Amino acid sequence: MSAELGEGHERDAGEWRRAVVYFETAPKGAFEDREAARARMDQRNESFVPHLLAITVGTTVDFPNNDRTYHNVFSLSKGQRFDLGRYGAGHSKAVRFDHPGVVRVFCDIHSHMNAFVVVFNHPYHALTDDEGRYRIDNIPAGTYPVIAWHEGTARDTRSVTIPPGGGIVDLDLLVQ
Repeated sequence: MSAELGEGHERDAGEWRRAVVYFETAPKGAFEDREAARARMDQRNESFVPHLLAITVGTTVDFPNNDRTYHNVFSLSKGQRFDLGRYGAGHSKAVRFDHPGVVRVFCDIHSHMNAFVVVFNHPYHALTDDEGRYRIDNIPAGTYPVIAWHEGTARDTRSVTIPPGGGIVDLDLLVQ
């Protein structure tokens, strides 16, 4: 699958092309054999890197501080409230995400720092790369609604049919 996505202004163009592409409904078997995973959202140059992270329920996200200043990572999102407290350079704290949804992440010390963690209850999702491309593997045959979500309300929804036996299916989505 591939996608073309729009650009923004303050972050670099590759970061603005980033979106999460996901299946609105999960194919049968999507909830079996779920392994605990780890992901990472760095604090660098008073920014969260990456700005957008897509994970599956049960994933623990590490928030290492790679700046020379203190940070205090927190979220007031309904599905995942947390406050990691202040911690300095070279330290890291972690949060396990147990509920699906969009989680806004902020720094209590630097008001311009913000990011998104999008948590899914199935593995059929992907982040786009710097060119707006994405790939979702191991999809069972069937027809599914696919959504491209970008920061804010911009989204595109299309339907995709995966033939029996699989194969490569291209689906272009546009988020502006």
